Amino acid sequence: MAVDYAVIIIYLAGMLAMGWWGMRRAKSKSEFLVAGRRLGPGMYSGTMAAIVLGGASTIGGVGLGYQYGLSGAWMVLTIGLGLLALSVFFSARIARLKVYTVSEMLDLRYGGRAGIISGVVMWAYTLMLAVTSTIAYATIFDVLFDLNRTVAIILGGAIVVAYSTLGGMWSITLTDMVQFVVKTIGVLLLLLPIAVIKAGGFSEMKAKLPTEYFDPLGIGGETIFTYVLIYTFGMLIGQDIWQRVFTARSDKVARIGGTVAGTYCLVYAIAGAVIGTAAKVMYPTLPSADSAFATIVKDELPIGVRGLVLAAALAAVMSTSSGALIACATVANNDIWSRLRGAVSRGGGGEEHDEVKGNRVFILVMGVAVIVIAIALNNVVEALTVAYNLLVGGLLVPILGGLLWRRGTAAGALAAVSVGGIAVIGLMAAYGILANEPVYYGLLASLAVYVIVSLATKPTDAAVLAAWRERLAGRGTDAEEPASEPVTA
Repeated sequence: MAVDYAVIIIYLAGMLAMGWWGMRRAKSKSEFLVAGRRLGPGMYSGTMAAIVLGGASTIGGVGLGYQYGLSGAWMVLTIGLGLLALSVFFSARIARLKVYTVSEMLDLRYGGRAGIISGVVMWAYTLMLAVTSTIAYATIFDVLFDLNRTVAIILGGAIVVAYSTLGGMWSITLTDMVQFVVKTIGVLLLLLPIAVIKAGGFSEMKAKLPTEYFDPLGIGGETIFTYVLIYTFGMLIGQDIWQRVFTARSDKVARIGGTVAGTYCLVYAIAGAVIGTAAKVMYPTLPSADSAFATIVKDELPIGVRGLVLAAALAAVMSTSSGALIACATVANNDIWSRLRGAVSRGGGGEEHDEVKGNRVFILVMGVAVIVIAIALNNVVEALTVAYNLLVGGLLVPILGGLLWRRGTAAGALAAVSVGGIAVIGLMAAYGILANEPVYYGLLASLAVYVIVSLATKPTDAAVLAAWRERLAGRGTDAEEPASEPVTA
């Protein structure tokens, strides 16, 4: 394993080097949080694909293929479909707003009264997303170095926290591009064909497995519908995804680059399911479906290639973890702490402060919190389900309503966030965290109160809507603009 270890160590050292380089570039709030809004289509596509395809999409996607066959691709397919929908229908408008967080968008649309509550819900979502990604380090480092779970989480988490804190979005963008390339080579170009060949080809796979393994809907219609609700809609409204949209240098880049990334996700989804199906042929009695990825990598790949593919798995986890971490810190600082600080200092003039330093401190603090929670928490699936249930049940309706329905009001948005969030939490307590009912009924409750309260209250002020339309058109923004040339890659 010496060669494999060398590949991994070089990869991890490269991530830290990217963080150091990004620190020298991130000199302003815009550079630190959204890479100066200067990414071209190539870099934008790679980083967007990297953040949405994390450990759940790689290790979990292969596990679903092992358990259900080709229909195991549906989880990652719905992620890709959500990214395509975001890119085609909403990304141009989102990019033109020139904001930093989803809550800032809600403030603009509803007149400054929806931000802090939505910020708390979004913060909880991004925190749990970062935690679940960090827990995944334990699995990968256990395969690599036979490390204790706690040590593995601290090691992986510390590296991500280090490069994210140093250079913010610039460091994360650069590392994500490397991670995108590593994932493409490791999973699509190496592991996929090797797995199929080792399993005897598609004809042998069909001969050895039940026919339902090749049924596109074999995983079940209700499961697919739930994936659409959670992941497709989750892609439309998550701070971690929107913060990448904000990095695009133009609405055209956001639309085209996101479409390319979404298409890549569809390919990645099918690849993971095929790899899992091949693993089922080779190892029909694994104790856990989620161990299929690690098993096939350890037993079937040659030296060096094995290290690269494990680096690809590590890249998948790191890209999601770093993206969720900076999103969590951005929301905590800009949507929660800044508002509380403003309320305390209102009337006193306030003090000048270094915004880059402040955001850097928040990434460090949130990173340490994520590592501590990840050590204490064991169930990744439950944590991820809680995160997406809160996001979709609490925020989907007011966000899409604000973008699509002129009659929506601040009172309606606040009611939707509150009722949807409370309903989801209560229903998870009643039905169980992994049940489908919480997100179904929570979303319906949020939609009902949003429409009823909006129609029952005074329409949004005409001046607020006029300012909103100006921002959607890319005018009337005082947001910080880049001082240097766009990144055209």
